Amino acid sequence: MADIVDTRTDAETALARAVETLGRGVPVAIPTETVYGLAADATNPQAITRIYEMKGRPRFNPLICHMADLAMAERHAVFDPLSRRLAEAFWPGPLTLVVPVRPESPIHPLARAGLDTVGIRVPTGIASRLLAAFDRPLAAPSANTSGRISPTTARHVADDFGDRLELVLDGGAAKVGLESTILKVEGETIRLLRPGGLDAAEIERVIGRPVTRNDKAGATIVAPGMLASHYAPDAPVRLDASDVKPGEVLIRFGGKALPGEAEAALVLDLSPAGDLAEAATNLFGYMKKADAVGARSIAFSPIPATGLGEAINDRLQRAAAPRG
Repeated sequence: MADIVDTRTDAETALARAVETLGRGVPVAIPTETVYGLAADATNPQAITRIYEMKGRPRFNPLICHMADLAMAERHAVFDPLSRRLAEAFWPGPLTLVVPVRPESPIHPLARAGLDTVGIRVPTGIASRLLAAFDRPLAAPSANTSGRISPTTARHVADDFGDRLELVLDGGAAKVGLESTILKVEGETIRLLRPGGLDAAEIERVIGRPVTRNDKAGATIVAPGMLASHYAPDAPVRLDASDVKPGEVLIRFGGKALPGEAEAALVLDLSPAGDLAEAATNLFGYMKKADAVGARSIAFSPIPATGLGEAINDRLQRAAAPRG
């Protein structure tokens, strides 16, 4: 089983151990405000290969590279004026920008899936301190087996990887609970590649221009989270449920009961008060709870598609998609 080190009680020891482990080319699970990430040196092809192998992740699915700040990011990528505005407005935070990689950047092509672009994010908290101490970008997809539910606690990570992982930094439960929003600037267009923990409406309000949604059908995989089937629990997922079948787990929203709840294996409410931010925080943890009771299937009641509901529904649609 992985060694779990609590960053809240001894941050300096945790950081020193993480820097040493990463320096050996070994991945480390780290807490971020979005979800826990499986981090490795983005300049080391052996370390990146370990990420793909541990996750069972397709090599054509690029990895987000995390930076300590915008200054570090600009050493590795080219920021047009609009991308820089977005970075200055929302970093550190749950925003990833897909930008052209600099030819001289040591970020290995394996981390970029061979593309001439790179997805970059600047996280908050202990992850930011680790990046500053390591002084190299960290490729860090979610710390879970590929396609499965993303982890929001250190225990989720340890339970998934077991003794395949050497070190987990425990920073408590992730505050956002959804992966980052991914944007790519194309000329004067801001394209939303993946909805996430930063509401697109907030981006539009701050930047003063619309965000264009990506055409999911046939879209080239230029960023994580674009695979049709993703974020999936063991149990089949049923969306927009109006009732509950015997033995199902119901995950509802807004305190609204559904017919058949009495025969459900478990009933969970993402947010009894109808708060989408609370729902986002609880989403992946509740999916794991549903799997833990051995549900025959998981029924989700309808969730509004406004605000963070856009990202929640995106994750649910991918969780419910046919699995290859």
